[in-house]
Amino acid sequence: MRRPEWPTVVLLVAVYAIWALATTWAAALWLPLGVVLVALAIAQHSSLSHEALHGHPFASQRANAAVVWPALGLFVPYIRFRDTHLAHHHDAVLTDPYDDPESNYLDPVVWARLLRPIQVALVFNNTLLGRLVIGPFIAMAVFLRGDWRAVRAGDSAIRWAWFAHFAATLPVLIWVWASPMPVWAYLIATYCAMSLLKIRTFLEHRAHERVSGRTVVIEDRGPLSLLFLNNNYHVVHHMHPQVAWYRLPGLYAQNRAHYIARNDTYVYRSYSQIFQQYFLRVKDAVPHPLWPRP
Repeated sequence: MRRPEWPTVVLLVAVYAIWALATTWAAALWLPLGVVLVALAIAQHSSLSHEALHGHPFASQRANAAVVWPALGLFVPYIRFRDTHLAHHHDAVLTDPYDDPESNYLDPVVWARLLRPIQVALVFNNTLLGRLVIGPFIAMAVFLRGDWRAVRAGDSAIRWAWFAHFAATLPVLIWVWASPMPVWAYLIATYCAMSLLKIRTFLEHRAHERVSGRTVVIEDRGPLSLLFLNNNYHVVHHMHPQVAWYRLPGLYAQNRAHYIARNDTYVYRSYSQIFQQYFLRVKDAVPHPLWPRP
């Protein structure tokens, strides 16, 4: 029996407390303050959900799912997040336009068939500003369309995941409805939370001939690193997905040269550097530069 990972448990309690205060006291005091705190709480809850699907903070997967069960972010079912993210951890298909569920690349043939306005939107989405502004909308549109098609085709597992999700959103919506925070303000906070998370995923992976060269390291220990639970040490996470978030920086520090050699120096000093380089600049092309592969 593994002991509970108490830093994660404490953070879970703090997130739910902040969320509750944000929707009540803070929203009543000054609505913009409530929106900001709710957005931060939802983003942190998403990071904790990521920890849960990787087996934290308890030995029991049911217990881990239970502690992140309330769907604070409303739009993404935990079961679907779990299944698609674990599929993404099959490193051999990282950035694959078809087999990596988290890839932002497209097959060049598919890209060439898109209408020009859609191409323009997707190119803008490959700037950091675009990822913040329209990234959540594009990601959810693609995700929902895919799941809707799967449900219509008879995929019972995805249908069940959405039924379970509706049950997880109900207490959240009831709470918000009874709180001083208007539903429209909560929806804005939810979108802002998804935008914050897009900072983390913006350049986690790149097209590279070598599988080990596709995953980034961002050597940041600031507030965003905490919000993302050290997932900026992403190559370490992909190599050791069962390691708890608070151990990743130490593991990286012990073997820094090894990880940098492994990912072919795909390294950034901080999120500040990424904002400076890519806020208005496209990070790479939307059509996969190495596709098709042998």
